[in-house]
Amino acid sequence: MSGKIQVAVLVENHPYDVVSFQKMLDSFSDCECYVQPVDLFVQDEDNKSKYDTVLWYNINWNPPAQDSHLRKYMENEIGGTKQGIVLLHHALLNFQKWELYTEVSGVRLRGADGLFKYTQNQTVNGHILDSGHPITSGVADFTIIDETYIIGEPEEPGNEILITTDNETSIKNIAWTRQYKSSRVFCYASGHDDNAYADESFRKIIRNAIRWSANRL
Repeated sequence: MSGKIQVAVLVENHPYDVVSFQKMLDSFSDCECYVQPVDLFVQDEDNKSKYDTVLWYNINWNPPAQDSHLRKYMENEIGGTKQGIVLLHHALLNFQKWELYTEVSGVRLRGADGLFKYTQNQTVNGHILDSGHPITSGVADFTIIDETYIIGEPEEPGNEILITTDNETSIKNIAWTRQYKSSRVFCYASGHDDNAYADESFRKIIRNAIRWSANRL
């Protein structure tokens, strides 16, 4: 692997605009992003620990089976080093009612208990709540067209809210950071398709989040 930031990008169980998403990843000139299924990543003993950051862009609704590679990874490895964690858009919905993922994500109600609604093609005004944070530094308030979620607000202890929105079909607090064991974590509810991927402010936030979570900012 080169001297660039090494990023594992995990996908599974959810369609997305593969070409446009890859173009966004390719625009991060200081990163090398390797898109792969979650199941292959957790079994890759040669490489999984070498990534600086893992960007989750999957949906795995239910907690993994007790004897699965994914379960062993989540219980024994994630957060065990300073390897960064980025949870993007539908990855926030992972592992409903699993306390371990609540601790990773900082949001308790992730599509469970009837609290879930998605609305496509919404005007999402992103308000930068903390312009002094490395992830949002240099980013002014901006607007994208995106899919919105109603899930639980990210109210777990340790969350630092970075971006809010006034869209009534969305949770108010749409981007936040936290710490999970030794890992820096960034969570962002936006990012459905090319309306977001191609936006320069959105790209800057994701690139900064990768760098920050990898301890490069």
